[in-house]
Amino acid sequence: MEIPDGHSDVPAGKTASVVTHLQMFERPQERAERSESSWNLRKVDPSAPDRYRTLFRRIGEDWLWTSRLLMSDDELRDVLGDPLYEAYVFEAEGQAEGVVELDFRNEDECEISFFGLTPAMVGKGAGRWMMNRVLELAWTRTIRRLWVHTCSLDHPRALDFYIRSGFVPFRRQIEVTDDPRATGLLPRTAAPHVPLL
Repeated sequence: MEIPDGHSDVPAGKTASVVTHLQMFERPQERAERSESSWNLRKVDPSAPDRYRTLFRRIGEDWLWTSRLLMSDDELRDVLGDPLYEAYVFEAEGQAEGVVELDFRNEDECEISFFGLTPAMVGKGAGRWMMNRVLELAWTRTIRRLWVHTCSLDHPRALDFYIRSGFVPFRRQIEVTDDPRATGLLPRTAAPHVPLL
């Protein structure tokens, strides 16, 4: 389907975003990072889906992340517990402050399904530290491609961060979805930078 040039109406109760897909085919040179002795990545315990959802919400509410909130406990346990799926919590001072999910279920590739930090950690160097660990984890496996996507609803520096990390854009899409604030999944005060119609 071809999208016409110009403006297209987005129905009330929906959001529209531009999704950019990025990829790399070899591990890039590691970028300089700041490191704190208390920073740590630990594997997610799939038996505690509510605890994971709470962290997911803390990170993603301002960016209208919803997919993990829509899953049943069993569905979320199945994803997080899949041997070809690695989910990690970023900890600082013993507190959960970030998530990253690596999906190896497609042969020869890895998708970074989620990568995010709580507002308290943004701008402190934790994202670079976490990305360096992610690149180590992903390229330790025998993969041909590592990829990720971000959208115009995400943090305004997300796209540039991925490009600076060595990813190259290769595809762009328009995504229209239900606005989770209109459905009641997220509070109406979430993502104030995105108008709620």
